[in-house]
Amino acid sequence: MDTAYATEISPIQEIWNRVDANLRFAHGEATYNSWLKPIKFESVENGCIIVSTPTRFIKDWIEKNYGNEILALWQQEDPSIAGIQIVVKEVSASLSMNEQHKQAITTTTINDYTKTKTNSIILDQCSSTLDPRFTFESYVVGPSNELAHAAARNIAESNQILSGNNPLFLYGGVGLGKTHLMHAIANHINNFSPERTVMYLSAEKFMYQFIKALRDKDVVSFKEIFRSVDVLMIDDIQFICGKNSTQEEFFHTFNALIDDNKQLVLSGDRSPSDLDGMEDRIKSRLGWGLVADINATTFELRLGILQSKIENMQVDVPKDVLEFLARKITSNIRELEGALNKVVAHSQLTKREITLESTQLILRDLLRTSQRNVTIEDIKEKVADYFNIRISDMHSARRSRNVARPRQIAMHLSKQLTAHSLPEIGRKFGGKDHTTVMHAIKKIDELCSTNKEIADDVQLLTRTIQG
Repeated sequence: MDTAYATEISPIQEIWNRVDANLRFAHGEATYNSWLKPIKFESVENGCIIVSTPTRFIKDWIEKNYGNEILALWQQEDPSIAGIQIVVKEVSASLSMNEQHKQAITTTTINDYTKTKTNSIILDQCSSTLDPRFTFESYVVGPSNELAHAAARNIAESNQILSGNNPLFLYGGVGLGKTHLMHAIANHINNFSPERTVMYLSAEKFMYQFIKALRDKDVVSFKEIFRSVDVLMIDDIQFICGKNSTQEEFFHTFNALIDDNKQLVLSGDRSPSDLDGMEDRIKSRLGWGLVADINATTFELRLGILQSKIENMQVDVPKDVLEFLARKITSNIRELEGALNKVVAHSQLTKREITLESTQLILRDLLRTSQRNVTIEDIKEKVADYFNIRISDMHSARRSRNVARPRQIAMHLSKQLTAHSLPEIGRKFGGKDHTTVMHAIKKIDELCSTNKEIADDVQLLTRTIQG
């Protein structure tokens, strides 16, 4: 074959080359490489130029943002052209293996999208590893997390997107079960609806993938991956606070998925309105759907979690030990389960029975740390101030609700947050009998499971007292 003939460029192709060069000059290298470079000239038919893009996503973006500009530039070269058509063209078989692998990540053909392959690539490339133990069946539900659990389960089990649940934003302190719920959603979808593409990752990993795409000058692939899933789940969203470029990309990803009726599930340690360093427009969008808080656990919920865990571990732990752990370790579920693991491991390794005395000895350092030198006097002062009563009321025999209830809460917190015995606590409250203290503890435990206002009061006071 004659080399000169093989490399000859047609006049129409020369026009496209000039249009392409003008686009590159007008928009700069970054925008050109991200959006315009993938455009390929195909032909001119019936007064219309036809160009192709490798994915539907890029096609839609070009049509919306650059279609009229491309047509105008061409008309400067050839006024007879009246329109432009953008099509999605399947990857050519002549591409190298490396090119084909790269295109497999980013390409959606116009008629065929190989869901299984794309799902596998997305999970391998970007998703974080899911813990198979984190399922809805292993999640213990109580008043502090029932809304979050119900919303998460609805998303996992329904193929229909409810606008009121999109996005779902879960928030709460460390170790209260946000990540467990997110893994449960992803595990359920993967097991029961494998045709749905779900991606779960931390906000830090999202930021890493975005920075990597910028460095590799491959932002198009990044956009295509994150905007082609059915369910996008990002954990600990507070980590992108103050990261302006990452927030910009997250904002556009959020909008693209919502517009395409895809589900978002996000988590943070604070409510959207309290995310300092997060742009107001993102805060607003995070609050569009359902915001579900996961509160500090109640005694009953902590006890239920421990009972569920020993059933799965198939070990026997005395009831008084479980109740001791549920009362003493209140900061988070992760620490609670870790304490139980330590007690069980010690028993199995030493071949000794689990007792309350051995548990106290094994966990003495942990318990000392969790108590943080809180005194009963600290508790009485904080509770009295919170309910606007006098400290002397804590010692009185008054039975009016506005005094008796705060006093019961203070006794309850004294048992939870200090190592004092019931008789010792009673003496600190004006010489009350230990049975009075026991009644107060039981009463507040019951109220926390049935009265959200009381539960919120106890949780807030616990955080305040522990500093």
